Amino acid sequence: MFEAALALLVLGLAGPQELVSFPTQDGGVVYADLYGRGEHAVVLAHGGRFNKESWVSQAQALADAGFWVVAIDFRGRGRSRGGPESDLRDDGGLHFDVLAAVRYSREGGAKTVSVIGASLGGWAAARAASEAPDGAIDRLLLLAPAAIEEPERLQGRKLFITSRDDRNSRGVPRLEMIHQQYERAAEPKELIVLDGSAHAQFIFETDQGEPLMREILRFLSAP
Repeated sequence: MFEAALALLVLGLAGPQELVSFPTQDGGVVYADLYGRGEHAVVLAHGGRFNKESWVSQAQALADAGFWVVAIDFRGRGRSRGGPESDLRDDGGLHFDVLAAVRYSREGGAKTVSVIGASLGGWAAARAASEAPDGAIDRLLLLAPAAIEEPERLQGRKLFITSRDDRNSRGVPRLEMIHQQYERAAEPKELIVLDGSAHAQFIFETDQGEPLMREILRFLSAP
């Protein structure tokens, strides 16, 4: 199963099966690409320099592995938009978009929902996992997330992944901050440090892309 999924990741040929939209709790609308189908949903939350289309290879690999994938555009990207008060919020309300995707997945019949967030999307995914109803998010994969306010509140099984030499715009290594957040999070949790300096979704463009995808599939498929 993993080998077939990884082969599709390399080819990156297939696109989404459907474009959908759903409301957010603050009056916004999120557009998302759907891949695959099944009882185990995975929400993909992109980084600040990306959009929902950036996940196409990873989403198709996950769909081939049996997951139902919901890749969202955050408000302000594509046709997604926030509610009337979103511009007045200090945090932008991005976590509402993740929460809306989780709710959409549950209402669509998913028995489990996992969320993968990268960089800024990792922050939004973590915020959503802190505020979601108990049991709404089963697994949370944070790919080099931006700083999380309250990692102690994260629900579900958690996997933090980052590159060893990933640095922010000021040249400061992100690993120390991510390790601190990991230490504060409750069990069950894992931390994986990959070789290289690529940040978040950029890892998929390096020789660590395949190992990263293997870890993602392993984490999501583990009993």
